[in-house]
Amino acid sequence: MASRLVFLLGLLISASGFVSPAVALAMGLVFGLLFSHPYDREAKKYSKFLLQASVVGLGFGMNLHAVMRAGRSGFLYTVLGITFALVAGMVLGTLLGVQKTPAFLISTGTAICGGSAIAAVGPIVQASDEEMAVSLGTVFVLNSVALLIFPAIGAGLKLTQTQFGLWAALAIHDTSSVVGAAAKYGVEALAVATIVKLARALWIVPLSVATAMARRAKAKIQWPWFIGLFCLAAVCNTYLSAGAPVYGVLVRVAKVGLTATLYLIGSGISVATLKEVGHRPLLQGILLWLLVSVGSLWLIRTGWIGL
Repeated sequence: MASRLVFLLGLLISASGFVSPAVALAMGLVFGLLFSHPYDREAKKYSKFLLQASVVGLGFGMNLHAVMRAGRSGFLYTVLGITFALVAGMVLGTLLGVQKTPAFLISTGTAICGGSAIAAVGPIVQASDEEMAVSLGTVFVLNSVALLIFPAIGAGLKLTQTQFGLWAALAIHDTSSVVGAAAKYGVEALAVATIVKLARALWIVPLSVATAMARRAKAKIQWPWFIGLFCLAAVCNTYLSAGAPVYGVLVRVAKVGLTATLYLIGSGISVATLKEVGHRPLLQGILLWLLVSVGSLWLIRTGWIGL
């Protein structure tokens, strides 16, 4: 009885809109480690659908015109950056002995846009709840760290507004954390960071489609319907401006849905599953993030990357 009350209270708090995804995931993990899950089967069943629906909702926050403008000026280094993160992440995963699925999810989250990319690709590669939780937990922990230290590092290195905005967009996983860090640095940094990050986020679509095609070659899987709806949502937000008030609500609901989903996923993690997964995926995520962060910062300061 106590575990049910604690679980439902945690779910209510996570769905309230007053806690961050990282906090919700942490709450779920604490519950899973301390209590026996009273709704384990139901949580696994509904978290998958809620995760996909949340990805669709986030599409209503994307403006294709702004993304294309940023994409034209930074297309090359966006492609190179994503490719480097994916390749380096998989190499690190292999060297550290991380299983292919969580290694790919962590690499994808680092390369594109953190939890949103993992949420989109995870169902396609048929990732388990444990693999999703470890991957999402890794990027959200690093997001929190970046949100705290990036503005201080930028100020210490005397980065310009444009330089910091570009660095934040390239080196921080989730869009929300990119916006948070850039907002602390300045208005111009916020504008640059938001646009460049949106351009990178759009790469969820081709990567998801490519992943689905690759998986089809090995196994029979369902077409990721939510990716198509994600694209449709972005088109609506861009060309059907009359629905702007509704789109804003849908984006907020999607963010709450994603936060609640992270709680559900985290609650399914027990001590036994953590022992099975191990610490190596976290180490992979940290090393990959350091490579991307330090590498992109060096390229920006030396003038190899700029807007």
